Amino acid sequence: LQLFLVERAGRRTLHLVGLGGMAVCAVLMTVALALKDVLEWIRYISIVATFGFVALFEIGPGPIPWFIVAELFSQGPRPAAMAVAGCSNWTSNFLVGMLFPYAEKLCGSYVFLIFLVFLVIFFVFTFFKVPETKGRTFEDISRGF
Repeated sequence: LQLFLVERAGRRTLHLVGLGGMAVCAVLMTVALALKDVLEWIRYISIVATFGFVALFEIGPGPIPWFIVAELFSQGPRPAAMAVAGCSNWTSNFLVGMLFPYAEKLCGSYVFLIFLVFLVIFFVFTFFKVPETKGRTFEDISRGF
């Protein structure tokens, strides 16, 4: 499904949709967690927002950076760029996994606002700095820089 979407909608567009949708889900999770003791039914919003967060990650920020990194670099530096991207990805995943319990203790029901801040920063960066690579040659993309 993702391969079909990437070729149809474009890498940058899917990345922006994923980041924006995840930001909305982070807000919904925060509101749902903050109001869980006040409104009984809000827990269902939290469940839907969590599933939405994961689904939107799989549409955008999960797979798309791998496409973009592979297309932004010429054949020579591409393996090194992919290695740096992989190392950054797994280091970030490790840090999120290790630090989330502490962040949750510190922030309580507002813990997903940390994710919201990063998602907004990544959205703005992608919007202004990341080119669409679909259907473009490396030479065409590199001229944009």
